[in-house]
Amino acid sequence: MDLHQKIRTIPTNPGVYLYKNAEGEVIYVGKAKNLRARVRSYFGEGAAENAKTGSLLREAVDIEYIVVGNEREALALENNLIKQKQPRYNVLLRDDKTYPYIKLTPERFPRVYVTRKMNKDGASYFGPYLPSSLAYRVLDLIHRSFQLPSCSIDMTRDHPRPCLQYHIKRCLGPCVKDLVTVERYGEAVKDARMLLEGRGGELTASLRERMDVAASETRFEAAARYRNQIVTIGQLGEKQRMDRAGGDDLDLLGYHYENHLLAVNLFHMREGRVLGRREYFWEDLPEMEDAEGFQVGEFFSTLLKQLYLDAHFIPRQIAVPVDFDDREALEEILSERRGHRVHIEVPLRGEKRALIDFAGSNARQSYDQRFRVMKPKLEALRENLQETFLLAEPPRRIECFDISHIQGSETVASMVVWEDGKMKKSDYRKFQIKTVEGIDDFKSMHEVVTRRYRRLQEEKKPMPSLVMIDGGIGQLRAAARALEELGLAAQPVASIAKREELLYLYGHEDEAIRLDRHSPVLLLIQQIRDEAHRFAITFHRKRRQMRDRSTELREVPGIGESATRRLLQHFGSLRAVQQADAAALGSVVTAKQAQAILDFFHKDSD
Repeated sequence: MDLHQKIRTIPTNPGVYLYKNAEGEVIYVGKAKNLRARVRSYFGEGAAENAKTGSLLREAVDIEYIVVGNEREALALENNLIKQKQPRYNVLLRDDKTYPYIKLTPERFPRVYVTRKMNKDGASYFGPYLPSSLAYRVLDLIHRSFQLPSCSIDMTRDHPRPCLQYHIKRCLGPCVKDLVTVERYGEAVKDARMLLEGRGGELTASLRERMDVAASETRFEAAARYRNQIVTIGQLGEKQRMDRAGGDDLDLLGYHYENHLLAVNLFHMREGRVLGRREYFWEDLPEMEDAEGFQVGEFFSTLLKQLYLDAHFIPRQIAVPVDFDDREALEEILSERRGHRVHIEVPLRGEKRALIDFAGSNARQSYDQRFRVMKPKLEALRENLQETFLLAEPPRRIECFDISHIQGSETVASMVVWEDGKMKKSDYRKFQIKTVEGIDDFKSMHEVVTRRYRRLQEEKKPMPSLVMIDGGIGQLRAAARALEELGLAAQPVASIAKREELLYLYGHEDEAIRLDRHSPVLLLIQQIRDEAHRFAITFHRKRRQMRDRSTELREVPGIGESATRRLLQHFGSLRAVQQADAAALGSVVTAKQAQAILDFFHKDSD
């Protein structure tokens, strides 16, 4: 049955339709109140002149459909299928960053840390936090007051000593036997959970009661700890009252489209204040054009579904620059899912229209920043790095490592440094691998990271904001293990995998970070990685040349590695050593060694 015959059998019910190509891949997903009428419209007069429709119909060879009960069910199913199938003729939301949550793990000694991804793993998730900085403020309070760790250290075994976080009283040290009891740790977890659940008043009352008991029993250190926790919880409550979503919460969107490239800005407003912004970008969108230009309404219809249908928080008001066909149906389903009335507005005048124009002008700036290759400001770049790698503060210094060898020979490593917006060549370091035989990048990385940061500890120098590894998850874990063995388990460490250009953050390896190829963060990390690779390759080639040049000299009786190195450094090349006379050689090595060299290289000329 060909495509036209199949269309005649499609029912008139609401549902979702899926176009497929010759390989059976889904290339477009759509929804309709009347499936037959909607699909037939693709073949109506003038429909093929639309760039998107024409390209789609030239590739489509089959169509499937799913009948549902009503338009709202079709709208939800369409969104799920687009996310699942990723059809190339649909608008796909590719978000470099998502909203942060705080995760409390389900272990004997639970940990707490910021994450972007919610998994069905038995853990407790709290959030999303807006602005993102609020998540880090809450986490900092938990570290300082309740001393729950964020590290990824193996808690199933005992470790010989605690890390720095224990000594500065930001961790109870559950990884070391007998440093903390299960009861004491459980109390800290209970308090942290109450804080994260928003039960600040109940937590404060509980802490005040414990403080009074401790004071009456003359346990003044414990009483002071409870007092400090009460004070910080009160301070955090003041900040949260300023930042949390109130009754006037509003999300507004603006866009700029030019040359098949699109930038969208999404602003989050709470109680009349802008608390956060998200930027989204799309490239190569000829299928989104028709004779009248960019199909803005269709685009925003798809975008809002992908943004909000699966969101954990939906604002009461969403303002968009244009109207679209299924706006009322989307309002209904969002209202039903969130339990309160959600309004999707298209303001034409007044204050909200001015806000839409404000978002549009910012989208234009985002477009210029991304697609006109303008250099981002350092402060904005540091903030993006902080958000991408879940750092407590914007990074000032990044140290990046790379391993280089050819079939396991002359294995070396490099470390390059990015600091305050530029490469700091005076701090570059080269390493010869000393303890690893053969090809083992993981052990080589472990050795280099151990040597580097043991020396920093001995010299009492500060750690970098981020340790970056050129490699995949294996190299990342090798570096993290070295840091843990040095008591630096809390040090942020990440890696960039070759070819896929995926970023991995230790402790979040299941949340690979796939940035847009124009992302300033990705471009910077690639620049740092490439510099580390260049520096390692240069050092490796020099070592190999020295080895090749010294091979023949080492065959001379009585000439060892030390003498070979001195000769090559002094004369610069093997040829110069061969041409030197006894006096010149004698200025570098002993007379006996000089004579041995002369005899070896001139024996055939006698």
